[in-house]
Amino acid sequence: MNESKQIIRDARELGIPKTLLLGLQHMFAMFGATILVPILVNNYFEGEGLSIQVTLICAGLGTLFFHLCTKLKVPAFLGSSFAFLGGFQAVSQLKTGIFADMTMGEKLPYACGGIVVAGLLYLVLALIVKLVGVKRVMKFLPPVVTGPIIICIGLGLAPSAVSNASKNWLIAIVALAVVIIFNIWGKGMFKIIPILMGVVISYAVAFILYKCGVTNPDGSAILVFDGVKDAAVVGLPPFQIAKFNVTAILAMAPIAIASMMEHIGDISAISATTGNNFIEDPGLHRTLIGDGLATSLSAMFGGPANTTYGENTGVLELSGVYDPLVIRLAALFAIILSFFPKVSEIIGSMPSSIVGGISFILYGMISAIGVRNVVENKVDFTKSRNLIIAGVILVCGLGFSGGITFSVGGADITLTGLAIAAIAGIILNAILPGNDYVFGENPTGDVSRGLGINPQNSEIK
Repeated sequence: MNESKQIIRDARELGIPKTLLLGLQHMFAMFGATILVPILVNNYFEGEGLSIQVTLICAGLGTLFFHLCTKLKVPAFLGSSFAFLGGFQAVSQLKTGIFADMTMGEKLPYACGGIVVAGLLYLVLALIVKLVGVKRVMKFLPPVVTGPIIICIGLGLAPSAVSNASKNWLIAIVALAVVIIFNIWGKGMFKIIPILMGVVISYAVAFILYKCGVTNPDGSAILVFDGVKDAAVVGLPPFQIAKFNVTAILAMAPIAIASMMEHIGDISAISATTGNNFIEDPGLHRTLIGDGLATSLSAMFGGPANTTYGENTGVLELSGVYDPLVIRLAALFAIILSFFPKVSEIIGSMPSSIVGGISFILYGMISAIGVRNVVENKVDFTKSRNLIIAGVILVCGLGFSGGITFSVGGADITLTGLAIAAIAGIILNAILPGNDYVFGENPTGDVSRGLGINPQNSEIK
């Protein structure tokens, strides 16, 4: 970190106007990525997926709940998790058992039910961490397991990105180019919000083309505003209650392995940025409980999984203001915004080609982050055990594209490729000799465990 920067740990000394402005800055940092998740899920569920309003209120309330669980000490924002996108897509494609005759909208609550269970797995990990310590737990979840699982998440979603982008390659390329430009050459706050800039600028280009009478190559309109016209200015978020089924749970719950490692990476990064060891105080078990319960509560009412956001860690580094109060203000702003349906409908009118262009890089970066996880944690692939574990995970995750369906007690249960990969990787890592991974020996590697589109600040020590 830059030692010459003035560090502020109590935002009250800045005054109310500047503190509110910092809260808005944190909201903008999380906004693009947080709303992108329901937009992507809506594509998988053919327009009957997650609500942007519910996503925003769950992010805000989840963040406040996390702060309560962590004694108001950890300056983390909980936004939508990209890790579960593969699970949402898998549930949307289920065609066996009770899912055989369901509409997409009827399948969604079951996907949310799977996330509820995934969030509860955080509590199990938190208990184990509290009882035996983080180093012993991480022995079973080393980067040689989690890295290839993350790679599978990204590569499994790749066809969806190409399909959406192909609706209008011009707009998709604009969205892709803007994200790349701001991610590579952006300065200050603009470097932290490449997704938001990609959405805004490509939407503006699409609107200009729409006004000029340009259509998609297939003749369809670039933009459709019917939903915007009909939406109320102010209204309650459309909550729906989660439902539970073993197949959907098995599709979603194993992804918690990747998301929990993302959480640990983000807490390590926030600790390094602020100079406070949050893994020790208030404790990793408390941060896991806060994140897990926030995820389960969000999904219970029709929202996505939550996760700590690296984008907001970037704002902490940029501003030098480490007071968790500014994060809580961002959460309040997100909650307020969730009560404006017309805003959500404007966001929801985004052309699928924009979604395709952004996810074109997003899904690739998820896989690349899995590679970074392996590289920065110095996984030794000269060892046969590591090659075997990674190889089996990749083949299971990508090879079982339709999963495995079997019957238990007369009910059809489908185990997705990602679930098979996770189970195989954990078992092989546990039984094969030579596991020498120790959490905490390589701080740079520990930080690089998340799925945020922005790599953590390279100056963090």
